[in-house]
Amino acid sequence: MATQKKGILAKFYIVGAFMTIFLVIVILRVFNLQYVHGDKYNKLSTELTVKEFTISANKGNVYAADGNLLATSVSKYTIRMDLVVVKKQVFEQNVVALSKALSEMLGNVPNYYERRLRNAKKANKRYFFIAKNIGYNDYLRMKQFPIFKLGVYKGGFIAEHKTVRVHPIGKIAERTIGYDDQSGGAGIEGAFASYMKGTDGLRWKQKIAKSQWKPINDVNEKEPIDGHDIITTIDVNIQDVTHHALLRQLEFFEAEHGCAVVMETSTGEIKAIANLGRTSKGKYYEKRNYAVWESHEPGSTFKLASLMAALDDKLIDTVTVVDTEKGKIFIHGSKVEDSKKGGYGKISAARAFEVSSNVGIVKLIRAYYDDQPQKFINKLEKYGFTKPVGFSIKGEGVPTIPTPKDKGWNKISLEWMSWGYGVSVTPMQTLMFYNAVANNGVMVKPRFIKELRRQEKSEKIFETEIVNSKIASDETLKKVKKILENVVVKGTAMNIYSPNFSMAGKTGTAKKYIPTYTDAQGKTIKGHYSTKRYTASFAGFFPADTPKYSCIVVIHDPKKEKGYYGALVAAPVFKEIAQKIYTTTPIDNQYVDDKVQFAAIDDAFLNYNNQLIKTHIEIPNVKGMSGMDALSLLENIGLKVKISGSGNVKSQSLEKGEKLIKGATIILKLS
Repeated sequence: MATQKKGILAKFYIVGAFMTIFLVIVILRVFNLQYVHGDKYNKLSTELTVKEFTISANKGNVYAADGNLLATSVSKYTIRMDLVVVKKQVFEQNVVALSKALSEMLGNVPNYYERRLRNAKKANKRYFFIAKNIGYNDYLRMKQFPIFKLGVYKGGFIAEHKTVRVHPIGKIAERTIGYDDQSGGAGIEGAFASYMKGTDGLRWKQKIAKSQWKPINDVNEKEPIDGHDIITTIDVNIQDVTHHALLRQLEFFEAEHGCAVVMETSTGEIKAIANLGRTSKGKYYEKRNYAVWESHEPGSTFKLASLMAALDDKLIDTVTVVDTEKGKIFIHGSKVEDSKKGGYGKISAARAFEVSSNVGIVKLIRAYYDDQPQKFINKLEKYGFTKPVGFSIKGEGVPTIPTPKDKGWNKISLEWMSWGYGVSVTPMQTLMFYNAVANNGVMVKPRFIKELRRQEKSEKIFETEIVNSKIASDETLKKVKKILENVVVKGTAMNIYSPNFSMAGKTGTAKKYIPTYTDAQGKTIKGHYSTKRYTASFAGFFPADTPKYSCIVVIHDPKKEKGYYGALVAAPVFKEIAQKIYTTTPIDNQYVDDKVQFAAIDDAFLNYNNQLIKTHIEIPNVKGMSGMDALSLLENIGLKVKISGSGNVKSQSLEKGEKLIKGATIILKLS
């Protein structure tokens, strides 16, 4: 018995000893965790339960000069569904109602959605696609749909958020507005990305139940700073006119691509810029920023530089006679030919320019600069043709102006330059030059930006930048401005002449150079000027006496069977732009000839007034009209007009025949 008792006590002591040792180990371990490695594990615990979240800053918007929104960021959602978490009973009771709700929002018949949902449920899909690019308001509505309103864990509702850039007024000026995303940067948004993106903020959050995170009010928080808004120089009305005038001409002539730019003469502000390229299906869109990017042989619009150089160097006068012979000459075996068969005979230098005589201009430049070509090149440098304009926008084309020091310079380089061949310049360079002539010799840099704003406060103003304070003498400028006006009155652009408002400018028609290539049969075709492919252009300004705007139109590869001359293809676009700007934008000091039959005017005014009185009684029908024309009409009769979209009027909020109330607002939706 005693032996048994001793055995029990021994076991008790052994167990006690082990428990004591275990307790000591636990105490040591706790001490080690608490005091030796406490900081380490506290940090690890904090990292698992407290996390730093980035608060994304809002990217800045892009605005037109008049406040219209050109580009902004909006939230878009991709909606998916986890069918596994949805209980079978809940699914069966609500699948029909959910299908109807999806049908009403997304289109397609309810049976389409019900069939897809049942198949997905049967296959236990956990990431079933419902819709993409859903706007914020539709996202909120969809969250309340049957089943979805039960949330993530019971209704399987999965919403993936992303922010995208949209252009509220549509595709016009899209390439100039540009973008800045994972594919790179272009246009205004690419150039000013660092200003627009803002500074992200930081916020600490703590993990709570169901993997949810709640904000912690902590001194470490940092509020985001939104990006700068950019105020451009673009005028939406002028942009709309320019875009559609160019588009119509491209479509009619089935051209490959083209551009049109309108610039304010005194400030250099670009009021409109349209760049349209043709798809394989014959549609046009903002393919590339041709006006800034494309350096090409300009043809006859370059003759202004040639004539002005000779006049300013006092080598010729406007009355200097040049013999165009029979409209064809050969220089070192290369032919120079006028478009008019038989030529123009002996004419003045001014007339040679007005009728765009290639022979006349070439002979004048050859006679006075052949032994001093660098002097001519120096003039081209003064006119801004020898180097890029220097835009912030990426991708500006590089000009090519050969000099006597170049390896490729030859005996006919000077002569070919004089009529716009053998040189390469961008439309923006040509426009800057013509604008300087209109601006009394002051060359200003074209610009797209007026200012940067943050929270409606102006932070940076972009002033007019003068590139050259005087490109030619006042005497020379006066002469060439008159000659440019005569081009429209009695020269190659007579087809766009209007007695109602004055224009000045120069037509251009250039054959395209085709580099050496190998044809389908493997034959090498040497580089040559095509007789089938042309570039048509027109550059000028208006009004002629007191220029307010300058403008250039360049159209590449019009269908030859329909026409290819600058006067026929490009000049009418210039006229339409000028005419519509003139009729809708007040232009100071525009001369109007009032020496007409007053009786006819009185009758016309009375008729117009009677129509206007009738119009004031009821709302007119403006459906089908261009947005700009409808805006002008409705504002003139006392309505406030709001426009969405671009193009022609698709619908109007106040219907035709309704009683007109002055000051009322009418909303126009454009196609």
